[in-house]
Order: sequence, then structure tokens, then C-alpha cells
Amino acid sequence: MLALLSNLDFHIIYLGVIVMEPNTRPVGVFDSGVGGISVLSELVKLMPYENFIYFGDSANAPYGTKPLDKVAELTIHTADMLIAKGCKCLVIACNTATVAAVSRIRNMYPAIPVIGIEPALKPAALDNPGKRILVLATHITLNQSKFLNLMTRYKDLADIFTLEAPGIVEAVEKGLTDSQEFMDYLKNLLHEYIDNPVDAVVLGCTHYPFVKRQILEALQYTPAVYDGGNGTARETLHQLTMHSIVSHSVSKGTIEFLNSDAGEIELSRQLFAAISKGKN
Repeated sequence: MLALLSNLDFHIIYLGVIVMEPNTRPVGVFDSGVGGISVLSELVKLMPYENFIYFGDSANAPYGTKPLDKVAELTIHTADMLIAKGCKCLVIACNTATVAAVSRIRNMYPAIPVIGIEPALKPAALDNPGKRILVLATHITLNQSKFLNLMTRYKDLADIFTLEAPGIVEAVEKGLTDSQEFMDYLKNLLHEYIDNPVDAVVLGCTHYPFVKRQILEALQYTPAVYDGGNGTARETLHQLTMHSIVSHSVSKGTIEFLNSDAGEIELSRQLFAAISKGKN
């Protein structure tokens, strides 16, 4: 016998077994830690009726200083886990993990949309022709062909500078971004661009939007700031639409936070609440 639950969009009971309706299956979002929550907030803002599972691999953070093969292994392991949980789509909310594994995961799961992220250099260059643009990112992101090709595409449109910023991820993961030690680190990291201002800053790691305020404070001026979260959210909605798996629920979606370090789950909730309210 086939019967519908009170909420038509969520489940079907078939022969006594509860089966999740395909369009309300969750979107899986994952990162090396809590940084991808900056992307999750954009996804929820654009698609409030979707359900989400967010996984942060804080026990293995940061990814940006690890060998590429190790990052790929960790990323594929997380993708497998989220697929096993019934996710209808995967969003790799980590620039480093995208570089390391997005192509392999797409090949492994050809029927499932897999969206990666890249530094938002394109909109920064298009908005600031002939101007100075600073890209902050991890070592892996800045030195792999995906970003180098992107940089080559726009190098004649703007003056592009790159800077590795390895200490930011650790500070965000440990909740130490408001310390004087962290501000001193940022001022030392950015000293060249304090004296020689840039017109735009690209935050090329999903952890970095959580310290946007501190970065601007360290620079002592206000360049335009870009990150890849909004573009990733729009591409995710596009892929869900193309695959006809957009949720038709009339109820706000749910978010389940998971982490390889259980102690980071509460921090994940706090960061999501803060960035969703525009406190970063």
C-alpha cells in the first residue's frame, strides 16, 4: 500500500518502509574544516528550502600544507561518506580539495552534480580592469594548473599578485581570530600591500571570509573584497535545476553539521549563525 506522510514533499511510505523523496535528499557540503561554512551560508541564502549536510574535516585541517595525493584521498573519503548518506549533490567548499579531487569525484559519480570552488579572480578582474588585485590562498591552490590557467586568462586585464596565507586556516579552526597575535600575523603577512595598496582582494580559501574584517583592519584601507561563495551557490542551483532535483518543499530546509573532530560541531553552528547575520 502506498500512503503519503503529512508533509508531501519529504517522505513516502512504501510497504512499510520510509523512503526519502528524491528532491528533498540533502545537498552535501564539505571542507577541510569549518571554512566551508562561509559557502554554506550562501547556499542556504539562495536555496532556503533545500536540506544540507555539512561535513568539516577539522581533525585533518589544514589541507593547504598537505601533499596533493593526501588531500585527494581525504576528499574522496568524505565524498563517499556523503553519497552513502543519500546526498543528491556534492559541493566541495574548499579550494584546495577542489584542485586535488573534483575531477576524480566527478568521474566516480557521473550521475551526481559535483560542484567545486575556485578563487573569485574572474569577477575581481572584470570589475577592476587595469587595477591591482591581490589573491590570498593556500600553497596548493596557488601552484596548481587550475589557478595558474585562471590567472593567465586575466593577467592582461589587471595586475595580479598572489600571496600564500597559511596561518589563517589554523586561527579560524582554533577560534583565535580576534587575538592580538593573529592581528600581528596579518600585519606582517600583508606589510607589502599596506605600503603599496591594492584595489581588490580575492579571498581564495573558504576560511578567509571569516577574517575579512581583520584583513581590512590590517591593511588600513578598504579594497573591494571577493570570495567564491556566491558563485558556487549559483552554480549549485543551476546544477540542481539542470538535473531536475530542486526541492519542492514549502518548509525551510534543515542543516546537519558533522565533523571529524566532534568538538568542532558547536563552533560550526556558531560560525554559521555569525556569518549568516553578517557579523564577519
